[in-house]
Amino acid sequence: MDMPHDQNMPMIMNMVMQMNFYWGKDVTILFKGWPNNNLGMYILSLFFVFFMAFGVEIMSMGPIMINKRPIGIIQSGIYYTLRMVLVYFVMLAVMSFNIGIFIVAILGHGLGYVVVKFRELVAAETTTDPNGTDLKV
Repeated sequence: MDMPHDQNMPMIMNMVMQMNFYWGKDVTILFKGWPNNNLGMYILSLFFVFFMAFGVEIMSMGPIMINKRPIGIIQSGIYYTLRMVLVYFVMLAVMSFNIGIFIVAILGHGLGYVVVKFRELVAAETTTDPNGTDLKV
């Protein structure tokens, strides 16, 4: 990625770091060489960031079963750790300052939030009586 050096973009080990939002496929997201200035890989990375952001919101509902036994606590800790890994990966991807990455991250979080809230709304409207039949509230 040969870009002219500007005083607003510090040089770090022969790598230019973008310090403002820009549009284009010439970006480094999370790892050096990815998407490697390739349009197909850039589009794949957009989907990847979208689904990471979507997954963060879905995982925000928490584990389905939490019990107080040690194995349940360990499972909850692993679940939370995986969610936080996704959160930080999305944050680091957005820090590439690429507008496309920023937009898909926002869309992923937004759509994930809508899905979570819709599921909570449906769960709140449906209750189960002692006989196991569903009742609408």
